[in-house]
Amino acid sequence: MEKEIVNRVSNNSQLVTFDLEELYTPGERVLFDIKSLLFQELILREKDFRDFIKSHDWSQYSNKYVAITCSADAVVPTWAYMLLTSALQPFASLVIFGSLLDLETTLFKNALDNIEWGKFSNAKVVIKGCSKVEVPISSYVEVTNRLRPVASSIMFGEPCSTVPVFKKK
Repeated sequence: MEKEIVNRVSNNSQLVTFDLEELYTPGERVLFDIKSLLFQELILREKDFRDFIKSHDWSQYSNKYVAITCSADAVVPTWAYMLLTSALQPFASLVIFGSLLDLETTLFKNALDNIEWGKFSNAKVVIKGCSKVEVPISSYVEVTNRLRPVASSIMFGEPCSTVPVFKKK
């Protein structure tokens, strides 16, 4: 008489899995580096920059997520980034200042802002560790910040192998 094997982790568990991968925003990410628009990679010439803004085909950024930056060690006036954003905004899904990592962080933060955190009240939550997309560490920090006031415990990893992060006393 063989005894049936029961997966107690998935069948009888009170654990709630929080998978940040599910919050990934699909779409192309683009880094727009203003460096190539600078004179000798040092100075932004207003007339040249404004001419570029007028003549550039901004439609190529349609439905894309754009991070604008300047990788040159140059002083770029704030209005230049604002002008660039103004040109991109009607086409791009989102425009931020910073790196591609900053962009990804913003996209995850926007997704986290849309979660009703009360549904995790007194829950034992496992924040899933493995994913097919790269999740910024800042997103793990943010989800911990948001879960700690409501969850009874927070763990990291997979339901079968977790690292305790927080437990309510």
